[in-house]
Order: sequence, then structure tokens, then C-alpha cells
Amino acid sequence: MALTALLALPGVASADSYWDLKPTGTDAQFRGLSAVSSQIAWVSGSKGTVLRTTNGGRTWDSVGPPGTEALEFRDIEAFDARNAVALSIGEGESSRIYRTSDGGRSWREEFRNTDPKAFYDCVAFFDRFRGLALSDPVDGKFRVLRTWDGGRSWHVNDPKGMPEALPGEFAFAASGQCVTTSGNHAWIATGGGAKARVLESRDGGRSWKASEVPLPSGEAAGVFAVAFKTPWRGVAIGGDYKKPTDPTPAFATNDGRGWKAGTQAPVGYRSGIAYRGDGLVAVGPSGTDTSRDGKSWKVADTGSFDTVDCVGSTCWAAGEKGRVGRT
Repeated sequence: MALTALLALPGVASADSYWDLKPTGTDAQFRGLSAVSSQIAWVSGSKGTVLRTTNGGRTWDSVGPPGTEALEFRDIEAFDARNAVALSIGEGESSRIYRTSDGGRSWREEFRNTDPKAFYDCVAFFDRFRGLALSDPVDGKFRVLRTWDGGRSWHVNDPKGMPEALPGEFAFAASGQCVTTSGNHAWIATGGGAKARVLESRDGGRSWKASEVPLPSGEAAGVFAVAFKTPWRGVAIGGDYKKPTDPTPAFATNDGRGWKAGTQAPVGYRSGIAYRGDGLVAVGPSGTDTSRDGKSWKVADTGSFDTVDCVGSTCWAAGEKGRVGRT
């Protein structure tokens, strides 16, 4: 499909804004985001929308797979300006994985879920070849797909290596960050049950171990995003999406020995988090918070975003009504 330039406007930012807003020309809600560089980023979301920029957000190309207007692309993982994998969520056949190797001019549907009990939430890659896609529990255990060829084929992981799910436990498809990787390690963020948990794999996704995380959990609460700078340094963030300004702390850290409540936490529900150098950037519908050390936080912006991704010193954020920002 031919690339279509949507809009070519200069970035818009207020004097006190943390983000330089990059108009996209769409009102889609973006929950999928992959930052490749300061110039290249991909976003995905509602109405089958996938956009790509190669010039720092000055213009955006509409590159979504044709005929997918009814799908919700809640996650996207890009390797460069040409190669990307997009995941749509939903029950049954609404959960799909598409792959492009030509910048979105064409796509191949590489996976379509045929199990009515499965609901896929997010996808992550260890490198250009090995990746994971996560489904909510099927027959009492989270289901994981694995790929070894860059997303060209996907295989259901043996459930023997997965611990039992708690009653009501699931993953939130809120920011494409319910699965993350570092080295050969992977982590799954959960909520919905009586306890918030993170499941960790140290062998590339073959086997998993569950740990409780000191975050609130319930029907609309839990861990929404995890990020790891190294296999031994990570964070978890979340809250209750039905209570976006609830001051209950919802941030935890991990030093490789277990999860501990953060000494301070952003105020309110946060659905996305990313490392920016040694610091952190967290986003949610009520704003953006930053931390230099993971211990103290300050409000950086009050605009709504659902997800954030950083590469080098550049961060991108995306959210409702086509909002995309870069800093």
C-alpha cells in the first residue's frame, strides 16, 4: 500500500510543556509505541491505525495493514524504519500479529488466534529474532507465544513452565508494556486478582516464576507496565485506571533480589514507564512524571498519554486523540 503523508506541521509545545507535541492528523488512541531513534518511531492503536515517522515527527505516514479498521493495534515493536511487528488485541480471531519488512507498504499476517479462550495483550523482543507475545490465562495459566525468526512464525509455549494464575488475574493491554525484556530475561506484569504480581523468566521465556509486587490490585488495578535497564535493575508501575488521580502509591523497584515499594511514587494511575538514561519517565491520563534516581519524582507535564518509550536521550509518548510527543 502506498504511504500517505498525513500532516506536515511544525511541533507544537507550550512554554511549560515537557513534551514537544507532534501532530498526527488522526484521532486514534495510541497505546502501541516503538521508538527506534530520535527520528524514527512507530505508533499503533484504534481503528487499525499504524503510523510511522522518519523525520522526528514532522510528518507521519499511515502504514496500517489494509482491511484492519476494526482491529485495535495495542502494541508494536519496530527494529528500524522498515521492519516492525504489530499486535492486535481481542477475543478469538481479533488477536493477530502482522509483520512488515518494507516500512508498511505491505504486511503479512503471521498469526491469528483460533482459541476463543485466549486474549493477547502485548508483544516484546529480546533481539531482532527472538520475541514473545502474551495472552491472558487459558486453562488457568498465562499463555505465551514465542518466535525465533523475527515474528515470521509463532509457537505456543509449553504451559508446564508457567505458574498457576490467581483467580481473576490478567494482563492490561494499556500501553504495550505488560511484557518487557532485558538480556535473556523477560517479565510479565499482572493485575486483576487479589495480588499484583510480576512473572519473570531467565531462560528466554521457557519457564517463569511469579513474585508479588507491592502495588494495589483488583478488578481495574495492578501492574500496568514494567521496564528493566538491565536484568538486575527494573521498575513496575500501575494503579487503578478507574481512579486515575488516586494518591495510593503504585510504584516498585527491583534490584535482582525482589520487589520493594518505591520510597516515593507518582501521584495517580500510570500506564507507561521507560528509562531515560539513568532516570525514568512515567505517563498516564493525568500527566507525566520524571525521576532522576527512581526515588524522588516531580510532575513534568499534565497532558494525557498512555505509553512512553525512550532511545538514548530521546523519549516518545503517545495516547488519546492521536497525541504524540517527543522530548
